[in-house]
Amino acid sequence: MSRKIRLGAFIPTTGQHIAAWRLPNSQPERHLDFEWVKEQVQTAERGLFDAYFLADGLSVNLGLSESLGVSDKVAGFEPVTLFSALSTVTKHIGFIATASTTYEEPYLLARKFASLDHISQGRAGWNVVTTASESAAYNFSYENQPSHQIRYERADEYVGLIQKLWDSWEDDAFLYNKQSGVFYDTEKLHHPQHKGKHYAVRGALNVPRPPQGYPVIVQAGSSEPGRELAGKYAEVIFTAHQYLASAQEFYRDVKTRLAKYGRTPDQLLILPGVSAFVGKTEEEARKKYEQVTNLIHPEAGLALLSGMLGGIDLRQYDLDGPLPEIPITETQISRRELIISIAKNNNFTIRQLYEWVAGVRGHWQIIGTVEQVADQLQTWFENEAADGFNVLPPSTPDGLNDFVELVIPELQRRGLFRTEYEGQTLRENLGLARPENQYVLARHAAKVS
Repeated sequence: MSRKIRLGAFIPTTGQHIAAWRLPNSQPERHLDFEWVKEQVQTAERGLFDAYFLADGLSVNLGLSESLGVSDKVAGFEPVTLFSALSTVTKHIGFIATASTTYEEPYLLARKFASLDHISQGRAGWNVVTTASESAAYNFSYENQPSHQIRYERADEYVGLIQKLWDSWEDDAFLYNKQSGVFYDTEKLHHPQHKGKHYAVRGALNVPRPPQGYPVIVQAGSSEPGRELAGKYAEVIFTAHQYLASAQEFYRDVKTRLAKYGRTPDQLLILPGVSAFVGKTEEEARKKYEQVTNLIHPEAGLALLSGMLGGIDLRQYDLDGPLPEIPITETQISRRELIISIAKNNNFTIRQLYEWVAGVRGHWQIIGTVEQVADQLQTWFENEAADGFNVLPPSTPDGLNDFVELVIPELQRRGLFRTEYEGQTLRENLGLARPENQYVLARHAAKVS
């Protein structure tokens, strides 16, 4: 098979752009309506997307907008719960849920993702995050958020422990032998007996091994510790880049890190985020961008920047003046650097900066015709910048429909994207191998030696 573009769909129920909920065709009052979400995921499946992705937070963490009431991202579904339901009304598309290594106990996280993989028949993925918001700490009995270094140190141990838990049962451990009365083979049950610096878990997971072996492990950090964690564990990376050169640097850097962990470059897919305003003409695409940009509430724009820059209050500065010096914080490290670089590279005022990131939050934004959008995606895909893309439709339903009905047929015409799903599981559709149980591997190695 020739190499194909992989696509994730990152679709908040009110759209990705902070003002999308104000568009005429938007239905923000349905953001907790399961039927509405079902329509979006079924549209993505019709477009043959690999997976439906949701970010998640553990607090009302929107800075200035908390008191102003101008944000549509203040509340929503818990992803694993939602995806369990959506898996029953879809057949092929995968579900990548965000969950925190800082604020969730490993045993509980391993349990719910194994359950989701069974319920979806092998279509689950875990987006590994360490959680960047200070406000989340206050909801979990912390006085302060752990430092960036400590969060990633814990995440390293955490992911390895999760894999041990998912391997608690060998694939053929359950016998269901009615004649003998033996339900499972005790020799194929393994207790992790984990005792590390941050976590101690003795017992086996009380959910059988997931259909995929492990749900697909996804990671989104681009800092140095984030890149190293990705090199060790990640199978998919969601990353943010504005330019081909920086995307290529990231792609090559992370891919080269896999070798030290006994991995090969094809075991990791890198999917930069992209938001496309697409039209049959450039003028039509530009009008779509301007329509939603003109609906941005200034306080919502400032709140967005505040969160992405580590919580700094920008209300004291002139909106039409330059971005001030931003202090270093322990949150949003790589994204903060990216936003600052966007402002400097484009000489943006504060207003221009929030207008530019309102729909993409630092990801790549394309405004153009179907052919222009496809040309740029193809360039990144064919020049070591991307294995695919995490698509951020600016609005629902229109932005998602535009990508499915306009861009995907053009990618298919060029032979860059599938015309049908290749497999049954998320791993199979992504072209990722199913991992062998580590206890089985250890037993085989012992026999050989």
